[in-house]
Amino acid sequence: MNKILTRRQLLHGAATLAAASALPGCSGSSTQSAGNPPTAPLTPQPTPTGPITQATLTVTSTAAGTIGPAFAGLSYEKNTIYTPLFSASNTNLIALFKRLGSSILRIGGNSVDKTVWTPNGPGQTSGQVAPTDVAALAAFVKATGWQVLYGINLGGSATGVQTPALAAAEVAYAVQQFGSSLLGIEIGNECDLYGDSGHYYAGNWSLTQFEALWSTYRTAILAAAPGVPITGPASATNESTWTIPFGQFATKSEITLLTQHYYRANGQLPTSTVNLLVSPDPNFVSDLAKLQAGAQSIGVPYRIAECNSFYNGGAPGISDSYASALWIIDFLFNCAQANATGANFHGGGNSTGYTPIANSGATIVEARPEYYGMLLFTLAGTGTLQQTQLTAGGLNATAYAVKTTSGTSLVLVNKDATQNLSVTIQTPQTIANSTLIAMTQSTAGAAPSLSATEGVTIQSASVAIDGTFNPATSYTLTNTGSQTTCYVPALSAVLINLT
Repeated sequence: MNKILTRRQLLHGAATLAAASALPGCSGSSTQSAGNPPTAPLTPQPTPTGPITQATLTVTSTAAGTIGPAFAGLSYEKNTIYTPLFSASNTNLIALFKRLGSSILRIGGNSVDKTVWTPNGPGQTSGQVAPTDVAALAAFVKATGWQVLYGINLGGSATGVQTPALAAAEVAYAVQQFGSSLLGIEIGNECDLYGDSGHYYAGNWSLTQFEALWSTYRTAILAAAPGVPITGPASATNESTWTIPFGQFATKSEITLLTQHYYRANGQLPTSTVNLLVSPDPNFVSDLAKLQAGAQSIGVPYRIAECNSFYNGGAPGISDSYASALWIIDFLFNCAQANATGANFHGGGNSTGYTPIANSGATIVEARPEYYGMLLFTLAGTGTLQQTQLTAGGLNATAYAVKTTSGTSLVLVNKDATQNLSVTIQTPQTIANSTLIAMTQSTAGAAPSLSATEGVTIQSASVAIDGTFNPATSYTLTNTGSQTTCYVPALSAVLINLT
């Protein structure tokens, strides 16, 4: 049986060693004094090769956001549920989900509006959702300990293949199968785009029309499944002109969660590069601020329910590169700073585009670079973000601090290709113990590369397809009062645990 190491087990092993070395009569060496137990040797962080830039990080006690439970989630197309991917027997996929802790699986995407409830269907049939498909997904979700945000066809109303009655029947069965694992129902997908050329209501669509149609579906669904939580609007963009006005229309009496999607740019454009991906996106920060204010005004939480690097399936060789691992860390902390409840990274399949977990049918191929970024973020824990100030000589680097129930987690990301950082860290409290693990990339001894699609590790360990993950011993840092120091190598991210 695969043992899933908890965040506490992973990060606190080295801290215990550091605490032992601070006891009277003990030191960091392995020498044993008469009558004293042996002291385990410490593991100092190695000095990186290449140029080093001096940097300072100041951590304050001022709150700057929150990381709650189920923050880093996943999103898959609705059409995956009529494949054999999601089932209680897919132990590898279950283990990879569990490695990320308990979170949220969103079932949606463009295929939502191309998939119709077929109550007498045989299952695993293209374009149909049968009872056996939903039951298999429910069994999978329960095995992972996750919850599901379940999407329902709305666009099919344009041609008559979908009706409120069919939607209501599907939801009623889903409620029966998922039970407490059902987080909410999402009606339609990116409905702000329905009026575009080639879409369901091309040239004849508006927010008012959407609200009327959505309300018809909601009424039918609640009649069949009283009290089921409903979310929305799952907009592609248009935060100010669609998402927030919809929330004001629906109010907290009709929705439990305001949802939005995000992609940096079109994956088919030559400008969608690794360098663009790891560069700051001021538009996203601005959009988050709008969503935060809009959600607060109606008294509901909000979530980035579908997101990834570049839309149209991603940019080949870029969305599946190491750059995506570094990007995801910044992206999730941006969401946390704006008090989102989290984000769901869209994926599935085995293309050269985006997916945190690559699969071929029911067979798991590998954990991709994005997965490692999600894992490092998850290992930082939940709690209150603290404001930080990083001075790093103008390099593309970021730093975050999380006050958890067991201490403080610091995450530093260095996206410069050549410059290592030597960071002096000042915190609001005295540091007793500090340990560090690093996410890095290496291929056959070559220098780390944003464009690499393999060789990503956390503390020299990869994540196997069955979720097995055995990182090396954490590095121990040297502390002086409320200060500590560390290295952040070029193209790396480090997670420091302070107690």
